Amino acid sequence: MNSLDANIRNTKTKGELNSLRGNGDVPAIIYGGEAQNEKISISKKILKSLIESENFLSSIITLNVEGKSQKVLPREIKYDIISDEPIHVDFLRIVSGVKVRIEVPVKFLNHEKSPGLKKGGVLNIVRRKVELKCPSEKIPENLVIDLDGVDIGESFKISSINLEDDVAPTIQGRDFVIATLAAPTVMKEPEKPAEAEGTEGEEGAEGTEAAAAEGGDKPAADGDKKEGEDKKPAEEKK
Repeated sequence: MNSLDANIRNTKTKGELNSLRGNGDVPAIIYGGEAQNEKISISKKILKSLIESENFLSSIITLNVEGKSQKVLPREIKYDIISDEPIHVDFLRIVSGVKVRIEVPVKFLNHEKSPGLKKGGVLNIVRRKVELKCPSEKIPENLVIDLDGVDIGESFKISSINLEDDVAPTIQGRDFVIATLAAPTVMKEPEKPAEAEGTEGEEGAEGTEAAAAEGGDKPAADGDKKEGEDKKPAEEKK
């Protein structure tokens, strides 16, 4: 579980918010539960490192607000439309029994132990994340699919994942597919056609051999003079 230090902020105007951001901090708010909303600020540098890490919006974070710790769930990040820098974050308090909708990533294990993948099979991932409805204190870090012993033609559905009794997918009424292990799709290179010149040459040779077998003369090459034929004058003058 990630931890993040925060400070209480008393900004009231846009100018004060801009000044806060100029000092390298990002304004944020903590909401949810019976407690009042808390306005806080966090380090932009640390925040960006957490955002770049996988699954920030589905990970529970411990916020240390001036010595007081509380568990929160990042719900929304707002970015500057020009610089694409984070400019505001909403955090939801983790309150026991309160259910939330959240997308949880799917994690695949033991690729090297799958006979289907060893044969060249392809893992087709239909859903990299699955939206769940669950108590905020029971959000799974990820949904695990074990590829150990899995062969070509097998598929993984939501029913193949063990979820706690009070954790359920938001898609109800059908056992939807998360991934399949398909046969390799190898394109076979077409055979190269016979060379036209080679084919014609073979036919010509066969024709010559046939003529010789029938007793015919071998065709004279251009420039060769047949016996008894006068030479053609190089040029005739009229």
